Amino acid sequence: MNWQPHPYSRGELVAVIDCADLDRAARFWTAVLGYTAIGDAEGIYQALVPADGPGIQVLLQRTADAKQGKNRVHLDLRTRDLEAEVSRVTALGATALTSLPVSEDGWTWHVLADPDGNEFCVLQPPPQYFLKDVGQRFSTATPIM
Repeated sequence: MNWQPHPYSRGELVAVIDCADLDRAARFWTAVLGYTAIGDAEGIYQALVPADGPGIQVLLQRTADAKQGKNRVHLDLRTRDLEAEVSRVTALGATALTSLPVSEDGWTWHVLADPDGNEFCVLQPPPQYFLKDVGQRFSTATPIM
């Protein structure tokens, strides 16, 4: 495995996702993200990291608390083919929460939920987005989902 922690100015960045069932959540998110689980699920946590290359660690946290209301923070999966990616992740167990795509400033997306009800978005940026160098992608405003 060639994964390295993703730094921020004072340490490492990790995204934590609450779930009811660690095994089910690990199967879903590893398949969706192309990540792999590291170590065994210990107690209430399971770490997921990119199978190869850079990326942010996802830490699954088992909780008995039921999800209530809309997530205040969520993941965005940016893709070149919105419908194909939505079909792929729904086949893996996601639920589509939007029946029609939402569009804003050339960005198009669907809102979905993982098996625990946590919302995430699958987005297709405007065509020129993937043609730009990574450093130039955010020279114009990116919509807030």
